[in-house]
Amino acid sequence: MVRVAILHGLISCLPPIKQYASAVGIFKWPALQARSILNGNGCLEYRLSALLKDMSQSNPLIEKATGKNETIPFARIEPEHFLPALKHFKEEAQRNVDSIVQSAAEPDFENTIVALETASEELSHVASIYYVLFSAHATEGIQKIAGEVSTFLAGFSSDVTLNQALFQRVKSVYESRKGVQDSEQARLLEETYQDFVRNGASLPEKERETLRQIDQELAALSPRFSENLLKATNHFKLHITEAGDLAGIPEMAVEQAAATASEQGLEGWVFTLQFPDFMPFMTYAENRELRKQMYLAFRSRGMGEAALEYGQPEGTDNRPVVLEILKLRESRAQLLGFENHAAYILEKRMARSPQNVQSFLDRLVEASITAARQEQKELSDFAVELGYDSVEPYDIRFLSEKLKQKLHQFDSEQLRPYFPLNRVMDGLFGTAEKLYGLSFKKQEGIETYHPEVEVYAVSDASGQDVGLFYVDLFPRQTKKSGAWMTSFQEQGLFRGQVRRPHIGIVCNFTKPGKDRPSLLSYDEVRTLFHEFGHALHGLLSRCTYSSLAGTNVYWDFVELPSQFMENWVRKKEGLDLFAAHFETGEKIPPELVEKMQASETFRAGWGFMTQLNYATLDMAFHTTPAAKIQDVEAFERQATEKTNLVEDAPHTCFATGFGHIFAGGYSAGYYSYKWAEILEADAFELFEEKGLFDKESADKFRGFILERGNTEDPAVLYRSFRGRDPDPDALLRREGLLKSA
Repeated sequence: MVRVAILHGLISCLPPIKQYASAVGIFKWPALQARSILNGNGCLEYRLSALLKDMSQSNPLIEKATGKNETIPFARIEPEHFLPALKHFKEEAQRNVDSIVQSAAEPDFENTIVALETASEELSHVASIYYVLFSAHATEGIQKIAGEVSTFLAGFSSDVTLNQALFQRVKSVYESRKGVQDSEQARLLEETYQDFVRNGASLPEKERETLRQIDQELAALSPRFSENLLKATNHFKLHITEAGDLAGIPEMAVEQAAATASEQGLEGWVFTLQFPDFMPFMTYAENRELRKQMYLAFRSRGMGEAALEYGQPEGTDNRPVVLEILKLRESRAQLLGFENHAAYILEKRMARSPQNVQSFLDRLVEASITAARQEQKELSDFAVELGYDSVEPYDIRFLSEKLKQKLHQFDSEQLRPYFPLNRVMDGLFGTAEKLYGLSFKKQEGIETYHPEVEVYAVSDASGQDVGLFYVDLFPRQTKKSGAWMTSFQEQGLFRGQVRRPHIGIVCNFTKPGKDRPSLLSYDEVRTLFHEFGHALHGLLSRCTYSSLAGTNVYWDFVELPSQFMENWVRKKEGLDLFAAHFETGEKIPPELVEKMQASETFRAGWGFMTQLNYATLDMAFHTTPAAKIQDVEAFERQATEKTNLVEDAPHTCFATGFGHIFAGGYSAGYYSYKWAEILEADAFELFEEKGLFDKESADKFRGFILERGNTEDPAVLYRSFRGRDPDPDALLRREGLLKSA
């Protein structure tokens, strides 16, 4: 995901997980974010004393980097450095908070709000480094301390937001507006005050302590969910020894499976549940029984002992974790005066309320369900032609691809030779140059957390520094699945200066082979452009205060820049910047692009319903009284009865692997993908009218969307860009579903 690294969080598979793991000030993250995205053993005890090193020894996390970029010294950082550094900077942050509280000066914007904004910046910086490693390079040492990091930070967040003397100073400035000079300062004041209130500052003392305990417990549960999911994903391996069982699978996927087997000292081929293995296998493998094995293993992740027959490891049961998270979220929301968790979350979203979200989802279901049912009937009829007696869930991707080839004479794998990674990266940067005048120069000598990570210096048309861009594209066992944008350093006020950002994207793409480059699938190219959209949102930010900068926006707005960027992959003019055959250099043929475009709306109704099914489940979990949810699997089936068009096998459950809402930042927010799709479809219609690289339109999008962060209400920013509110039919028009509305 906002997109986890908004994580502030992330991500984020399905649609790629966005992990904004950037810490953005005292309130913006520990209690709300750390518990959402960390992964670990859930330990509630601080074993700091056993891990603290003598402070006279060098700790690279405590030593402040110097020089132009002040980059992170990854080569010198060890897992045991984190807890001492966090403790050190927590003490520093607490001293800063105490200074605010003890000040004899009348509270004003500068001595209270700005002082608070920067009070924990070093603590947040160290935490953001931990999150980068936890998500992208989680060694055993990093995973081992995850629970302690999470609860440690959640505890400090509670200490701050429940500090009554501090709250009274914030409230004083909120009521007096003393020292507020512009709209961005007014926005920061509003957000700071609301953060206090939404985290219990107005509650009576007894209820504040209850809230503190809830936050501590939640800080341990989401990490446990994430750890179980990661273990289940890494545990299952499909080992194939007969070449005949590879029929239909693309050559690149077979080659990668052979390399995986060799790495594990095995003969034959090994397929994992990582997307570069799983998706080609489910789409192309002729062996139906093996597709079934792969599907059931994937769909039962997090079911633990209940799904041992599907290859799940013991000790990875997320069902009790889900139930406990739901109970605690509900208790927390009700303690703060909300009916349920969804109502609490949506108060700070464009949608505003669960009722508005449900109306939004209902309209999209109404617009797409007829088409989806017709598409499913067509698939069933086609399956009969191929000799199938039924269409099972593990058949759908395979049969859909076959039917697409029949109807459109198009196979997505035909595109892969035109997408060598080096050229796609050139196209990515070329698109940003044509739209926004940016240039990207690869840097040597900047330390990274893994040898595969590359770093680019970004500058604008006038040669001014924009920021640093880190790129990490290939899967490994220490990396979570999916794709996300992350932040190493937020744009905005840091160490007394308004700094340029250090932003990264992390993906799990097809690796290079022995004798060929990495050739991306069309979906991987779209994912890369998607995450790059998030990265541009972070890189082009021009705000004063980091907690308002970049992707720190409402979660149903954060996907606008990312989904918007995908449009340049759909158009021939955009593809011509980079799509060329890896052997001959021939540009992608127009007829192939036309076939691709014709297939874009193939089974659009089904695709809509799949995403609406996930969003419906999310809202059901967070609006239904927790006491009424006793069986996660049974509740999922009941809650999605109207949106789920295919019955799944027993002991499979999407919820136990639904990291977006139980280990990401999308709880009561999964609808935001579709919400933002409407915004981006409407936004892109302007470029279709004016030209794909129209400078005036690009300048408006940059100026009102990419640069402004959360300095103004997103609805206002969008109207400033477009000159009007978004047309809700824009997405349905693009997907060919308007006639079904």
